[in-house]
Amino acid sequence: MKKIQTEKAAKAIGPYSQGVCSSGLLFTSGQIPAEPETGNIPEGIREQTMQVMENLKAIAEAAGTDLSKAVKTTCFLSDMENFACFNEIYAKYFTGKPARSCVAVKALPKGVLAEVEAVIEL
Repeated sequence: MKKIQTEKAAKAIGPYSQGVCSSGLLFTSGQIPAEPETGNIPEGIREQTMQVMENLKAIAEAAGTDLSKAVKTTCFLSDMENFACFNEIYAKYFTGKPARSCVAVKALPKGVLAEVEAVIEL
């Protein structure tokens, strides 16, 4: 098992790794739209979704893989009214169309609008 840590993605805000590689797979922790350099959260679902995807992309790259090899994602939205906009941006990053679950939740860390975790082949 190998832990993945990169300065190009948001820092963990708790006792966990950004990602863990095991058995030929990368398991990412849920990524929120915190900017890696500042920890700031962008405004709006479009900007937040793009930052989440950039964080996931950076973790995948640090593990030596990319988002096109994703096999499963789990997406959390604070409001399903944002579903269409989220999907539009998500589709640009996850071009391989992995299996996915997408659920609405009552709240997310730091009051963000979206969080995504992924399982990616190495």
